[in-house]
Amino acid sequence: MVLRSIPKSTKPKNFVQSVERISKILDVLGEFPQGLSIGDLSTKIGLPKGTIHRLLSTLVFLDYVRQDAETKRYNLGFKLVELGNRLLSHIDFRTEARPYLLDLAENTRETVHLVILYQDEVLYIEKMEANTTPTGLRMVSMLGSRVPAHCTAVGKVLLAALPEDKLETMVGAKGLTRRTENTITSLEKLKEHLQEVRRTNCAFDMEENEIGICCVAAPIRDQQGYVIAAISISGPVSRINARMLKTELKDQVADTALRISRRIGYQGGLP
Repeated sequence: MVLRSIPKSTKPKNFVQSVERISKILDVLGEFPQGLSIGDLSTKIGLPKGTIHRLLSTLVFLDYVRQDAETKRYNLGFKLVELGNRLLSHIDFRTEARPYLLDLAENTRETVHLVILYQDEVLYIEKMEANTTPTGLRMVSMLGSRVPAHCTAVGKVLLAALPEDKLETMVGAKGLTRRTENTITSLEKLKEHLQEVRRTNCAFDMEENEIGICCVAAPIRDQQGYVIAAISISGPVSRINARMLKTELKDQVADTALRISRRIGYQGGLP
């Protein structure tokens, strides 16, 4: 099963406003791990405190939101973690990929990620770290977290598989946020960069998303040869230099991606 989101267009005729308000509350709480008060939520969402309080009371009862007993601030609840884990377990190629990802992490002694493109962002659905990973800087990525696609190696791999009109629409809606001084922020430069990604079947992140971290990624393909996911090797620049990234690590991530692709039915070789 490939996870695809339904394209958003106009609101349906049977649109439920209370569900939209709940969605906004959860989205805003997700941006503030320290929690928010009812007043904060009222200001950020633009709804009366009384309305916010009624919705929060129901969400707390159902465990979608929790309230700190001391600060009285509200945070996301653990029910969302449960649902998120259920969603990840339903993505069947993740199970097939896991042993290959673990081998790659052990062989490289670096962090390995499996991601998909979801609502025009990179969504982390698996993360592997070797038991023998050297001490020092480690990746802070979390399962279920999302980041912009244009500044990550895995994201570039997934963007390179999109039709150009889809890419232009996505960039027009979200823009190209500058994460570091190395981030590509021009659509034309991004298009040129993605041409190279298509040619080489891999992509690099040279401290474009996070200073001190570099990555190399390759695509996962389904039975029809469509790119459905991407995997990457990530690590600190103190351990990984550009030569390593573009030679042995590139070869290892490409080989593992091809093995996973064949495991789920892809019959071709490297494009």
